[in-house]
Amino acid sequence: MTAIQILIDGFAISALYALGATGFTLIFGVSGVLNLSHGALMVTAAVVAWAASSEYGLGSYAGAAAGVAVCTGLTLATYGVVVRPIDRSRAIPPEEKEIFILTGTLLWGIMIQEFIAYLFTSNAKTVMPIVEGVVTIAGVRTPWNQVFTAVVCWATIGLLWLLVNRTRTGKVLLAASMNPRGVTLLGFELSRIYVAIWLIYGVLAGIAGVLLGQFLGVSSYSVGPLTASAFSIVVLGGLGSVSGSLIAAYVVGYLETLTAYLVSPAYRTIPALLLLVAVMYVRPQGLLGRR
Repeated sequence: MTAIQILIDGFAISALYALGATGFTLIFGVSGVLNLSHGALMVTAAVVAWAASSEYGLGSYAGAAAGVAVCTGLTLATYGVVVRPIDRSRAIPPEEKEIFILTGTLLWGIMIQEFIAYLFTSNAKTVMPIVEGVVTIAGVRTPWNQVFTAVVCWATIGLLWLLVNRTRTGKVLLAASMNPRGVTLLGFELSRIYVAIWLIYGVLAGIAGVLLGQFLGVSSYSVGPLTASAFSIVVLGGLGSVSGSLIAAYVVGYLETLTAYLVSPAYRTIPALLLLVAVMYVRPQGLLGRR
């Protein structure tokens, strides 16, 4: 396997991780939640897209739209059923709510994983690609779908940047991540802001999940590794730092790609987790995080 092939494959998978981790980082920055059902949401999007396009014959475009829609709905359900009730509970001390939310989202993700396995089995599933064909890049034959994946990921990240920095809604979300109390004093309801950020996160996770299903394929067993990769990325980049997460996504993506090619795909997540442990000792705040 040539170095060019590793560079191309690593770029595509890193773009997918960047897109997923951006949403993961946003909900932490605004609502302070680390969602451990992240991998389950992405897998749900991919499996629904596969079922809609292949099993029900709706085609690749309708299948992709169905995957994103179901993932978005399930993400809002995660907030409404798991996160919000815990956050508003008076029976749980404020200092313990974070660990309860972590545990709640983890268990929610396991429930989704088991439900997917029950309905669709644990066999790997590949989503029907939207773009077919092959292109030659630097002498390496590369599927057009792989190029399409990287382009869509970065186009979506670009649109998100425009939303956050060029629209009134985006500026409110940005302000809420910096000073939630100040936003409420200005007359904005935090509950609506949280719903909006979880909605955006659901769309991002859905797009990333569908593209991942087209690129690599997924199964219910993909839930844990996807969540672990996202967690590694946001911690390496610095909790709440979108820029840090984008950089860390490429570090993790290329580490996993090298491991898959040089060692075994079964061990692809291990180097990133080892790097995470090392960074926690040397620079606990991550690459661009603050103490």
